[in-house]
Formats: sequence, structure tokens, C-alpha cells
Amino acid sequence: MRRLPLIALLAANALSACGSIMTMLAVPWFVLATTGSAAKTGLTAGAEVVGTVIAALLAGPVVDRFGRRAVSVASDLVAAAVVATIPLLHATVGLPFGALLVLAVALGMAGAPGETARKSMMPGLIASTGVSGERAASGYDGVSRGARMLGAPLAGVLIAVIGPQSVLLVDAGTFLGSALLIRLLVPAVGGDSETEPGSYLTRMRRGLAYLREDRLMGGIVAMISVTNLLDAAFFSVLMPVFAKDVLHNSIALGLMSGVFNAAALTGSLAFAWAGPRLPRRLTFAFAFLLSGAPRFVVLAMGAPLPVVLVLWAVLGLGVGAINPVLGVTQYERVPEAVLPMVFGVMYAGAYCGMPLGAALAGLSVEGFGLVPTLWAGATLYLAATLCPLVFPTWRQMDRRALATV
Repeated sequence: MRRLPLIALLAANALSACGSIMTMLAVPWFVLATTGSAAKTGLTAGAEVVGTVIAALLAGPVVDRFGRRAVSVASDLVAAAVVATIPLLHATVGLPFGALLVLAVALGMAGAPGETARKSMMPGLIASTGVSGERAASGYDGVSRGARMLGAPLAGVLIAVIGPQSVLLVDAGTFLGSALLIRLLVPAVGGDSETEPGSYLTRMRRGLAYLREDRLMGGIVAMISVTNLLDAAFFSVLMPVFAKDVLHNSIALGLMSGVFNAAALTGSLAFAWAGPRLPRRLTFAFAFLLSGAPRFVVLAMGAPLPVVLVLWAVLGLGVGAINPVLGVTQYERVPEAVLPMVFGVMYAGAYCGMPLGAALAGLSVEGFGLVPTLWAGATLYLAATLCPLVFPTWRQMDRRALATV
């Protein structure tokens, strides 16, 4: 029973993540089915990402002011309402494309505060349940990955069976379930009362000031921004182009993605067992070196599909340790007073370069070709992921002292 609030939080995060991935597939499909325009579909998807980045950057002070549990519940309720509004408007008074873009931005903005709030509740729940930080962080990452893995094929099946409009209503139900779990089973922990007064800008400045002073956390933000930019380029552009132009097989794209994600989930589960006994910095660096640049190299060398799948099953294991190491480092290191602001800025930093990465990859493939772009991506990825081994600041990652206000 002591661990029930932590389990409830993980379950709520799984429901929210499942709803988010279903929405990411169902909304573009809905746009494509109702408008027949690929350009409008792309604009809608981009609008949702823009909303996510804006909200992630601005959400921290809101979470700090109104409380983590309250914002998590409100975020899911707003997401449910926005998702349900899309098919309801389409079926009744109509849904102009401009209004759909506004709803897409709103949907992106609804999700980020909830993610920031739930992650900010983790340190308090870890302390109250006695679960090790590594295992709790692995559980948080693992259930999110598992939910996304199940949510994507589930959305595909449901779209085919009941249609995208009905799938969006199912999505709304997942967000409502997440809100209900948090409201009923997760207590108000860590900063749900206003302990430090100040305006919105004052709160934001406190978080940014902490990141400027903490060189390790600032370095993490910079590194993850670069790697996520390159990941977006890889998964959104380079891997699909490889499947189409080299393997000539659309099924290969789904197989590569599925194997890599399954390996990442396996890596998360393995880290939950072994993580407390491993050195964090070296584990983090090795995980990135295993799962980052080698992906680009494998495709640049034109490996056949069976070889790619075998290598993906190995390389993907490293991904499973990255977020848990980051999570437990943040939980222990970031002071309670600035936790929501720091998490919000880090969330925004992780997302802000992703649209640019996909756009630059597309331009590079058209201008220089697939193989040169892959080699360039591998070089940049390697340079970024060597930082934990090169710069002494990263040695602080191994300190296991709890953060204090």
C-alpha cells in the first residue's frame, strides 16, 4: 500500500502517454481522411509540436504556483476536452482548417504541463515509498515506452475498425483515466503548496538561474537538445528514406521501428534491475555511444534488412538506460524549489530542435544525398555523446546525494 501512489502515478503516465501517441497518429489520419491534403496534414502535426514546445517552456512556473497534482489533473482534462472537440465539431457544425490548427496547438500545449507536473512529483513519491531512484526512474521510462509501443499499433487497428473520429474519443478516455488516477490515488507531494512567493517571471528566473549555475544540468540540456534534433532527423526522414530507396520495402520501416523500440523497453527493464549497482556517468555515456552514432553508420553502409534488425535489437538496448539515468540525476540533484521550472525548461530544450532536425535532414538528403547525410549525422552524434567522457563536470553525475532547497 505504501507504494500505491507511485504505482498510480506510473499507471496514469502510461495512460497519458498511450493517449498522446494515439492522438499523434489519429489526428494526422483524421486530417488526411477529411481534407485529402498531405500539406495540411503536415501543418497540423507541426502545429501540435509547436504547442508542446511553447507549453513546456512556460509550464514550470504554472506547476510551481498551482501545485503538481492539480496541474497534472487539469492538463489531462484539457487534453481530453480538446481531443474530443475535434470529432464533435466535425460531426456537428463543421471544423474549418484554421480552427483545427488552433486545436492542434492547444492539444500540444495541454500535454506538456501534465508531463512536467508528473515528473516533478516523482522525487516526493520516491522518498515516501523507499523505492530506489534508479528503479523508479526506470519504471517511469519503461511504462511510458510500453504505452507508446502498444498505443501506436492499437491506434492503427482502431482507425481501421472504427475510424479516426471514434479513435479520438477513445483518446479522450485515456486522458480522463489518467486524471482520475492522479486525483484519487496520488497525494499532494513536493511543492503543492506555495512555499516561495513570486510572480510568473520571478519563478521562471529562479529556474533559469539554477540551470546557469549548475553546469552539469546545463550541459545535459545542451547535449539532449542536439541528440534529439539528430534523432528527429533519423526517425522522421533518414530511416524512412532508407526503407524506401535502399530496401524498397515499406514494411521494413515498421519492423525497424518496432525492433528498436522493443529493445529500448528491454533495456529499461534491465536497468531497473542493474541500475543501482552501475556507475551513472559511464552507463549514460556507453548507452549513448551504443545507441546513437552506430545507427547512422549501419544505414550509411547499406546493410540488408536482416542485419539491420539484428543490430537494432542490440543498439536499442542502450536507449533504455538513458532516460532513467537522466531522471534519477534530476530527482536527486535539482532543488525542490525550482524543480518544475527546471523540468519544464529541459522538456522544452528536448523538443525545440526536433522540427528543425527533420527539416534540415530533408534538405540535406535532397542536396547531398542519403549516404553523406547519414555520415554527417553519425559524426555530429558521436561528438555530442562524447561530452560525458571528455568534460570533468559530468563526473558529478555519479554523486548520489539528495538535492536540498
